[in-house]
Amino acid sequence: MSKAKSGVVWEDREVLFDLPFAYLKLRPGEKIFDRIEPIEDTKGNSGTKGRMVVTNLRIIWHSLASPRINLSIGLNCVTMTNTRIVNSGLRGTTQALYLLASYRTSRYEFIFTNLSPNCIRHYTSVSGVHKAYVGSRLYRDLKLRGSVIHNKQIRMLPLEKICLQENGIWNLSSDSGNLGTMIVTNVRVVWYADINEAFNVSMPYITIESITIRESKFGEALVFVIRQSSGGYVLGFRADPRERLRPLLTELQALHRAYNDKPIFGVEINWDNETPTSPADDIEDLQEIGEPRGEMGPNLYLASQLAQNKPDSEIKPVYSPYLGLDIEPLKEGFTLKSLFEVQTSS
Repeated sequence: MSKAKSGVVWEDREVLFDLPFAYLKLRPGEKIFDRIEPIEDTKGNSGTKGRMVVTNLRIIWHSLASPRINLSIGLNCVTMTNTRIVNSGLRGTTQALYLLASYRTSRYEFIFTNLSPNCIRHYTSVSGVHKAYVGSRLYRDLKLRGSVIHNKQIRMLPLEKICLQENGIWNLSSDSGNLGTMIVTNVRVVWYADINEAFNVSMPYITIESITIRESKFGEALVFVIRQSSGGYVLGFRADPRERLRPLLTELQALHRAYNDKPIFGVEINWDNETPTSPADDIEDLQEIGEPRGEMGPNLYLASQLAQNKPDSEIKPVYSPYLGLDIEPLKEGFTLKSLFEVQTSS
């Protein structure tokens, strides 16, 4: 695994298990909204007390006894949050947070049980932050032909400030080009056509790989290269007069660098005047013990037939000679022996 802590933001777009200590640290712009303990990861680590940390990008869970046993669930991967009655290894039958997530070709279900009686913060915090994340996608997602302009005015985001507005900017997506206006803010670059404001593009800095000047059939063009994770587009613009291009490039590159140094992800929570717990040291002070378990953790979730979204009524227990009792059937390719080896090797 080779992830840079600057540049591409992966924290909200991946589901990862047993991460090395460095990747549990908060990246620039990531902030903690809540920290709850003790929380049990009932599905993958039943019987283990842990801590849940809810940030503006992801949900982190780690064992209190051994932080190398951990989960990082990106908010962009979360497809559903709910509650479910479960049998906890530490609390017995109780109501727990049920969370579905999707990453690449796999679907995961997570069950988190709050071991503190009558405390539902693990559910309210996660569902509230996820709702705020979904409602602030324009800070992080490239948008083509969206409702970002109204009556020639940009629809401002709550934390957004206009830094620059340039008229006479041609979009080079067609043979003849389209004349329009470019609005540059502290979180994104927006362009719209003067004759049809519905023909527009909103490019958050987080989606931009690079901004350069290149030669094109229209002469020198301002080129935005969009990250592959955001569509991999290459968008070109021309300015009249041409001499405006280089000063504009300098401004854009400076704003892009400033954003990367201190990103604005747009996820904000109002806790009804209640001061949220935001102890960044809770992550920074973790001590890594031994080597991380790598990427073996997903087996504990994918092994269960329940992870394939089958109703309980369809799941019939089978006899396991390995344990000498009836158990829930495992997914094809998994054995109890291999799962126990994952646990004991840690």
